[in-house]
Amino acid sequence: MIGNSRTDSTQADRLIAWLGERQDEMAELTSALVAIPTENPPGNKYGSCADLLEKRIREFGLNCDRIPVPKKIQNADDAPAILLATYGHGERTLYFSGHYDVVPAQSQEQFLPTRKDHFLFGRGSCDMKGGIAAMLFAILALRESGAQLNGRIGLILVPDEETGGECGSAWLARNGLLGKNGIGMLTAEPTSGVVWNANRGAISLRVHVLGKSAHVGLQHQGENAFERMMGVVARLQELKREVEQRVTSCNTGAEQTRNSILMLGGQCAGGANFNVVPDNCWFTVDRRINPEESFDTEKARLLDLLERCKRDGIPLEWEILQEGRSASSSDSSPLGQALAGSVQLVTGDPAEFEMCPGLLETRFYAARNLPAYAYGPGLLSVAHGPNEYVDIRKVRDCAAIYALTALHLLSP
Repeated sequence: MIGNSRTDSTQADRLIAWLGERQDEMAELTSALVAIPTENPPGNKYGSCADLLEKRIREFGLNCDRIPVPKKIQNADDAPAILLATYGHGERTLYFSGHYDVVPAQSQEQFLPTRKDHFLFGRGSCDMKGGIAAMLFAILALRESGAQLNGRIGLILVPDEETGGECGSAWLARNGLLGKNGIGMLTAEPTSGVVWNANRGAISLRVHVLGKSAHVGLQHQGENAFERMMGVVARLQELKREVEQRVTSCNTGAEQTRNSILMLGGQCAGGANFNVVPDNCWFTVDRRINPEESFDTEKARLLDLLERCKRDGIPLEWEILQEGRSASSSDSSPLGQALAGSVQLVTGDPAEFEMCPGLLETRFYAARNLPAYAYGPGLLSVAHGPNEYVDIRKVRDCAAIYALTALHLLSP
């Protein structure tokens, strides 16, 4: 935990006071980011959002490197880029990581940010453009206070998190650029006031089952892709019943399940008309794997089931939409304890560590034996929803928590 409580409380009070005077600035930056529709998929306006972030970071007096990521695009506004801003000196680096892509909006009006008192509404305000503002202002608070650090804070802003990180953290990892000289990582995902120190693994598929079209009156001449699909689903349901008997030992929120997950039909479609034998039907499979399970084993079992269906005469094919491994970091690591102490100082409540119900970019850092945690100002219950919002007061508190954590971990 953080050491001298009186000294730390004074530091927290100073930081919160400085940040409190800049809540409108944090709201303005969040609003400007929300107004850029960085929907993923397909990956819109990445370049435009990176332009704004780079400009603001430089205006704030921080160094900023821009790393273009190779990807075939038609519009420069959509060119993905990774941004890295730094504060401090030395090699030891505590990473603040954020993503600027958002899930598709239910309505384009969500990209018209609206503020009502302390609440800012709009797509991405919660997940996680408010979190980006919190991390950036945490660094500014340390700079303005003249904090001396034995090391650096690295603010990494990436695209593509919502679809697995192909042009973001996964690209950095493949190219040996992720976590260099790192001592840990924090990301400001919408954690609803808890710390996420673990995440489930995931493999998500789209399965296409094929058939042959025919008029309903001549259905005997067709091959019904829907009926074939039902046979595939029946086998997957058997696997579902088995794997969902397994439970994790990780802490989970009250609304979460400890059981392993296999969800069928999150999306599904097929056929041309009600009176035509369908020649194609497809559905999705979303497998969420507990940390105690083997990702490689569970992936192989899922794909082997589909291969057996093919061998048994069901014509089908599949594509992998995303995959990522589970990860966990101990709540007793120096970073975990520093974060917990900062949460208690700022909020007055003890930190609670839980497993995230979805994928986290912490997994890329944990795979390199770096402790990594998520803690952010948003509520998971409103992320991705039609009324997404963030409380600017929580953005302020998150900024103070990140600044105090860095100060404790990187003190000379």
